[in-house]
Amino acid sequence: MSTEERDFIAIGLGPFNLGLACLTEPIDDLDGVFLERKEEVDWHPGMLLPGTTMQVPFMADLVTMADPTSPYSFLNYLKQEERLYPFYIRESFFPLRSEYQTYLKWAASRLSNLRFRHDVHRVTHADGLYTVHADTPEGERTYRAPRLVLGTGPAPYVPESFAPVADKVVHSGDYLHRRAEIQEGRSVTVVGSGQSAAEIYRDLLGDAVDGGYTVDWVTRSPRFFPMEYTKLTLELTSPEYVDYFHALPGSERDRLNRDQKSLYKGINGELIDEIYELLYQLDHDHGSVPTRLWTNSEVTATAAGPAGAKLSVRHVEQERDFALDTEHIVACTGYSYAIPGFLDPVRDRFRIDERGRFEAHRDYTVDADRSVFVQNAELATHGFVSPDLGMAAYRNAHLVRTMTGKEHYPIERRIAFQEFGTGENR
Repeated sequence: MSTEERDFIAIGLGPFNLGLACLTEPIDDLDGVFLERKEEVDWHPGMLLPGTTMQVPFMADLVTMADPTSPYSFLNYLKQEERLYPFYIRESFFPLRSEYQTYLKWAASRLSNLRFRHDVHRVTHADGLYTVHADTPEGERTYRAPRLVLGTGPAPYVPESFAPVADKVVHSGDYLHRRAEIQEGRSVTVVGSGQSAAEIYRDLLGDAVDGGYTVDWVTRSPRFFPMEYTKLTLELTSPEYVDYFHALPGSERDRLNRDQKSLYKGINGELIDEIYELLYQLDHDHGSVPTRLWTNSEVTATAAGPAGAKLSVRHVEQERDFALDTEHIVACTGYSYAIPGFLDPVRDRFRIDERGRFEAHRDYTVDADRSVFVQNAELATHGFVSPDLGMAAYRNAHLVRTMTGKEHYPIERRIAFQEFGTGENR
């Protein structure tokens, strides 16, 4: 069994850790390795619907907000692939989602510090070093380092109430892999109210008449709400707001995360309008639309039914119950983070709150030694910007500074015009 010693070991290779790999590759005095269980970078393949775009501008790539001169930027990818001028003529800040996926693979192919097909199953600690044990096609390999970066990310979440009809449920993350099967049925119900739910509903609705199926949309939200994208609201994705949020009491942070859903869980306004336009067109052309949209409606239970599944639904405002029959369910119910089981041997080294969540320091470390960093696992302490691709390079610049003691990439301290607290720290 071979062992490598490094300055840090990063586990998981989504966009956040891939961005860190790009930013650390040129740094001679920081030798890291990135372990990923899959065969390649594969970012939400089940949601790469044709024509869908990113919800963040191209500058929210792997590196630009930390280092605009990096060879791993999205613009350099376009240049190298002879797509820069077409992108320029297109006049849109928002890349295609499939284009972003291709960009990630392009960047990964140019890095020397990535190790695929490494399935981490255990992490231990002794003598100031973490040992990471990973299964590979060639057998177990181990890596040792004084620092870890955890980038395994959240997992698809499906409510327990869906368990009785699990064979009828498709999580949004697997939608494209199961779309043909869903469209061969007679009915499908989309559950959820965010961007993924809207994109899947639009995709299914477009073929519903010709496909001969009905498509319903159920959400417990009081409306199909748009994501807030005004300029002063966007200032909440700023270093000083993260400072402000992190300093609040835990109960207040939890309240804000509940109340700020429209900042990161809403629907693109243009897509909402496009859905309405399609509904209008179908109603005119066919006299009716094979769909129903239910708001304020929470699925409380499921059971086998005549069509395949029966949903017990509670209308929140009216406090009344009703039932829906459907053949398929697409659960656009989001993702949830759980501390990976491979960390159990070192779990006592981490700061964990009463709800089992990492309690991250401001510099994204979760241990007393400031040697274990998290990527997109700090929603409870850093707020809704945690999963934001636009803040990834900023967070990675922090990680690099903490690991090296040097500010290799200048970190903005203050960019907002507004005050988030009393203003005494200006």
